[in-house]
Amino acid sequence: MSNKDDGIVNIHGKQYLTVARRISDFREQHSDYGIHTEILSVNDQAVVCRATITDANGRQVSSGIAEENRNASNINKTSAVENCETSAVGRALAFFGLAGTEIASADEVAGAITQQKNNETNADFDFLAS
Repeated sequence: MSNKDDGIVNIHGKQYLTVARRISDFREQHSDYGIHTEILSVNDQAVVCRATITDANGRQVSSGIAEENRNASNINKTSAVENCETSAVGRALAFFGLAGTEIASADEVAGAITQQKNNETNADFDFLAS
């Protein structure tokens, strides 16, 4: 399914790059460019973050926005801000052109699969409780 050393993950026949891989490629290819993040919204339910990519002159060349629900996973219960920032950076880099074959990062897809499984499990328990 994946080779963690190269940062490429194959999920259902599509290639996704990890955010770490995207950042590494970006730094290698554009050492004079910048990555900037901003928390747009944070509360006890969700976090929204924007990442901006700037060129050597400080002009915005790409951006990405992400949202994380604090109840989506055990990790998000303690680290939703960090996950949100990582997702926003991954999306900004994808829109910049560092995407593999997909805009979503391997990290985002893995999180979505986990969330879907959690929702299915919770739905099973909700059915049993009624």
